[in-house]
Amino acid sequence: MAGPSHYSLPRPTFARAPKLLIVVAPYYRDIADGLIAGARAEIAACGAACDLIEVPGALEIPPAIAMAARMTEYDGHVALGCIIRGETTHYDTVCNESARGLMQLGLSGLAIGNGILTVENHAQAWARADTAQQDKGGGAAAAALHLIALAQRWAGQGRGVGFARDLIDPAGTGAR
Repeated sequence: MAGPSHYSLPRPTFARAPKLLIVVAPYYRDIADGLIAGARAEIAACGAACDLIEVPGALEIPPAIAMAARMTEYDGHVALGCIIRGETTHYDTVCNESARGLMQLGLSGLAIGNGILTVENHAQAWARADTAQQDKGGGAAAAALHLIALAQRWAGQGRGVGFARDLIDPAGTGAR
């Protein structure tokens, strides 16, 4: 019996080549390197550019992205790291709070791909980080690139503030 099939969207295209910031927590260096390789390959395949910064741990990824969004001109961000379950509840805190922080940033309008692995052991992590297996770094970059493409598509289509004239006066006669 075959396993489930997974669908991936085709790579997006861009009117202007985007620039992304990869933010990685390299606590497990081999896993981080695999995630980075996948993210860089996906970004390059779309004709985009990227920079890379490292932070101490997964909890520092959302604040680093928030600072970059305030102080730099990146079109999107890729969050990479690995959290392996240990013997304490610290795992749950780090998993939940790093994901919550990234989600809040995304809901505020940032294009973010979440490639922070949350796994039980090193073997699971490597299967997800390896570009020849699940390539979750490439998947996180692809997610950010798709969101950037949407932002470029919708740029300049803002709704404005206040009442739209056609809602006040549908006939456009000037009557209210």
